[in-house]
Amino acid sequence: MMLTVISPAKKLDYSSTVSAAAHTQPALLKHSQELLEGLKLLSPQDVCRLMGLSDKLGALNYGRFQEWRTPFNKDNARQAVLAFKGDVYQGLDAGSMSESELHWAQDHLRILSGLYGILRPLDLMQAYRLEMGTKFATQRGDDLYSFWDGIITAELNNLLKGPDAVLLNLASNEYFKAVKQKNIHARIVTPIFMDYKTDKYKIISFFAKKARGLMSAFIVKNKITQVEGIKGFDAGGYAFNETMSEGDKWVFTRG
Repeated sequence: MMLTVISPAKKLDYSSTVSAAAHTQPALLKHSQELLEGLKLLSPQDVCRLMGLSDKLGALNYGRFQEWRTPFNKDNARQAVLAFKGDVYQGLDAGSMSESELHWAQDHLRILSGLYGILRPLDLMQAYRLEMGTKFATQRGDDLYSFWDGIITAELNNLLKGPDAVLLNLASNEYFKAVKQKNIHARIVTPIFMDYKTDKYKIISFFAKKARGLMSAFIVKNKITQVEGIKGFDAGGYAFNETMSEGDKWVFTRG
């Protein structure tokens, strides 16, 4: 069993037409509701200060918090993998996937989230912005890492069964920090994407984010369940660089 985790995105799309009909409910929704009880008490100015937003974005997300309510349905929510539209999701391009590919992704891909904890691709979600690194205090602690402490890890461990289980970390450091790595019952492999620029290889954030999405799509489309299979990843001009790789930090380079 190989399970891939990715980060969410700030950019969202709730206006384009979605053809996928299948949808599910987030597993940790009761925790999201607890967070929302506190978030709804914030003023627009509080939201700006909490997340370092402009007045316009603060007002937008204040409105999202106020409008957030259950139950989720196709009229007030959208499947997570089709709602996020940031750099990772440009590479993933879930809108071009077939129903069978989306269903396969449902069992093998997870999205980490500051508000929802962990999402399956087809889980419905309502629009939000709440990054995992946000210092929003709750009864569980001073920030979201405290709020989700152990919960996300337990959800992942429920899926990572068997002696050959692998957690493929395609999430950002901010989000993967919410996973208690020492408590994960699986091998953790982290791909690193580097581009050749000014006479050396370096991580360029925009390209690395898109590459994480490209690799996620490569895994889904090829139904890869053994981690060695990702060494064949070649989308976007990247290739596995065995010389630069060390342990379970696998480097992919281009240029």
